[in-house]
Amino acid sequence: MDKPLSKITFEMPPHTRIRPTPSPPPFHFIPTRTSKILSLDHPNLLLASSSKPIIRISLPKNRFHTISHARLSKPTEVIVDVENEKEEETSDFAKLKQKVEALGIKSDSCIPGLYDHLICPKCKGGRSMERSLSFHISQNWKFAMWRCFRLECGWAGKVFADNRKYFPGVQQHAKINFSRSLTEKSLRLEPLGDELLTYFAERMISKKTLEKNYVMQVAGDRKIIAFTYRRNGLLVGCKYRTVDKKFWQEKGTEKIFYGLDDIADTDEIIIVEGEIDKLSMEEAGFFNCVSVPDGAPQTVSLTELPSSEKDSRFQYLWNCKDYLDKVSRIILATDGDIPGQALAEELTRRLGRERCWQVNWPKKDEFNSFKDANEVLKYLGAAALRGVIDKAELYQTHDWN
Repeated sequence: MDKPLSKITFEMPPHTRIRPTPSPPPFHFIPTRTSKILSLDHPNLLLASSSKPIIRISLPKNRFHTISHARLSKPTEVIVDVENEKEEETSDFAKLKQKVEALGIKSDSCIPGLYDHLICPKCKGGRSMERSLSFHISQNWKFAMWRCFRLECGWAGKVFADNRKYFPGVQQHAKINFSRSLTEKSLRLEPLGDELLTYFAERMISKKTLEKNYVMQVAGDRKIIAFTYRRNGLLVGCKYRTVDKKFWQEKGTEKIFYGLDDIADTDEIIIVEGEIDKLSMEEAGFFNCVSVPDGAPQTVSLTELPSSEKDSRFQYLWNCKDYLDKVSRIILATDGDIPGQALAEELTRRLGRERCWQVNWPKKDEFNSFKDANEVLKYLGAAALRGVIDKAELYQTHDWN
């Protein structure tokens, strides 16, 4: 079994505003040669990303660095004529633009360094003409990469401004992170109606807290709650819940904590098992709380920790690593049942026991305890929930054999 991750102090760089790079002046060409570019025609596959650390800290066997994706099959080469007056005088911008346009990708409106969402030239966005192609040009115009997120398509690839070929599995210097473009409009979300506001009020969750956390509902007759997942204020995922506790999530989105932005500038955090528990913590005055996105496992794995590439169940930890690295104290307020205890154990295995604390839920009667944060808030009140957190104890390992 890997050694636990010890406390890490990670100094975050100051936030800076990303300024669009101005478009270079137009360049005139005379066709003189042929260049090869890459096209990947293998659907539903992700580009390979770095398997090396993206921070300067060397960690134990579990390699808490970054996520790399499955290898793609060997790419095919497409021959495209590139206009070029003199190779040494041709800008990276002009060469890259020429190669991209030869594939049918219209990149005139794209800003280097950002991700744009375009109509895929392969599938045309389907019947709805969805802008399903996630397209990225590097800040220095050295390469462009793309992936279509329509399940029926999945077209993906990468081209360089120079004559290099891109083969999947070659290590890159930065994590490649494609994600679907989500908006409240595209997900048909609207503010919570009176019926769902009443549902939350019965659980002691106020309208103010719901609005702060962008809790919405799906338009239509069915009363479906939408918990929006955001990073830096941008919508990156959405989890749905009916009042009778049926759950599902948007596919093809990045796995992160619910409430991630709330722990951007704190060295002590609380982790809970569900979105309503996170909202309950806010009602008790704790704004440094996040919820896991996928609930709890049924039991603890007795095998060694998987590598980051294979740790799919806890992918959200790797995706939120920059936030977790700077945290010195983590209070685990998972559910009091067996799966909740298993989740706490799995989290401590990855985060390091020496910085993890656990709560003890108060007794409901002689034989039972309250299960989670919302139960305590609902039946005992905000002060009682604050007391539970204040009395958290250093995590004690359980025997799962």
